Amino acid sequence: MQFIDRVKIKVKAGDGGKGMSSFRREKYVPFGGPSGGDGGKGGDIVFMVDEGKSTLLDLRYNRKVVAPNGVNGKTKKMHGAVGEDAVIKVPLGTIVKDAETGRILADLTRKNQRAIICKGGKGGRGNFRFKTSKNTAPTYAEKGGLGEVKDVEVELKVLADVGLVGYPSVGKSTLLSVVSAAKPEIADYHFTTIQPNLGMVQVPDGRSFVMADLPGLIDGAAQGKGLGHQFLRHIERCRVIIHVVDMGAQDGRDPVQDYANINKELEEYQYRLLERPQVVVANKMDLDDAEANLARFKEAYPDVEIYPTMTALDEGLEPIIYKAADLLEVTPVFPLYDEEEKSEGVLYKYEGDKPPFKVHNLGNGRWKLTGEEIETAFAMATLDTDEGQQRFARKMRVLGVDSALREAGAADGDTIELAEFEFEFVE
Repeated sequence: MQFIDRVKIKVKAGDGGKGMSSFRREKYVPFGGPSGGDGGKGGDIVFMVDEGKSTLLDLRYNRKVVAPNGVNGKTKKMHGAVGEDAVIKVPLGTIVKDAETGRILADLTRKNQRAIICKGGKGGRGNFRFKTSKNTAPTYAEKGGLGEVKDVEVELKVLADVGLVGYPSVGKSTLLSVVSAAKPEIADYHFTTIQPNLGMVQVPDGRSFVMADLPGLIDGAAQGKGLGHQFLRHIERCRVIIHVVDMGAQDGRDPVQDYANINKELEEYQYRLLERPQVVVANKMDLDDAEANLARFKEAYPDVEIYPTMTALDEGLEPIIYKAADLLEVTPVFPLYDEEEKSEGVLYKYEGDKPPFKVHNLGNGRWKLTGEEIETAFAMATLDTDEGQQRFARKMRVLGVDSALREAGAADGDTIELAEFEFEFVE
């Protein structure tokens, strides 16, 4: 199966259904009057965790998801049906971001967790809703509101408790295959692991945890070289790191320098990777130069506890999994955003009441109105009748559009843009 861990898609919630304008006219019913029902709400775009999925492959071939619209209102005050939500099933560990701002919209880390990413438009009100003592027979009915539209980046970050890091071909895949039932590809060449492999590790004392064999790092990975960020983003959720060092130095590298280089890449990447506790493994101790290199390593890093192993021969691995299990019991979960980012609006920040509109001077007597409230009011307004036009004009006055345009310098005859339409400003 092809492993897809990042994809960009466009999502659109359903529009609300139109309100109905109708009148009850039945024989022997003395009080008729307006009877148009409301339109139904548009469907939401919902992301939902599906534990049966392990990749975002489905979204690679479905780059646009649109929820159904609400149904129009009907006669006899009957409401239109609500549009069904469009549910997008994604693997556990998926993050949904706004592609334009980078803001995290949802972090899906729990079984069956759901998150509404785009809200459906409100249903328009039928003419029954506008009946008053002064207007007993209104003909006006609202159109439905528009559903939200967003370009989102969907990213899978593997949910593992322990992550294996190190240069390519240091024995990470072999270690995973020995301590779990996982069967990663193992071969005598670099980058045999090009996608994360997960395995459940059973500790002899009954504890268990999930271990991830991740693509190998190279120098400059934090800047995106090699598999770069494709590797590093999967270790973001790991609470413990097992750092595998090739003491045999088969590729001519220096194990002492390798350890420093990998830690440098972890430090330069975001999300405080170097703060996670490490279990340092000296692998391939059966090779000729391993003992001498291990002695140099201990001299260079006297404070680092190191575990000599021969993963290919299944020797020295039990103390490693015990140590990892012990560290997991005392290591908290590391958030994917810090408090400073939270305060800057990266994740669900309360931003206060937004102004209903903003006035932009385009020059040469042209002005543009923008804002969620005014654009929603315009989208739901029915402007093909005198009553509808009068209602919209009153709405604009209530919002203070007229006075705001005058204060900004708009003059009689200037052109006002709203959504994709133009109006003439009249004093």
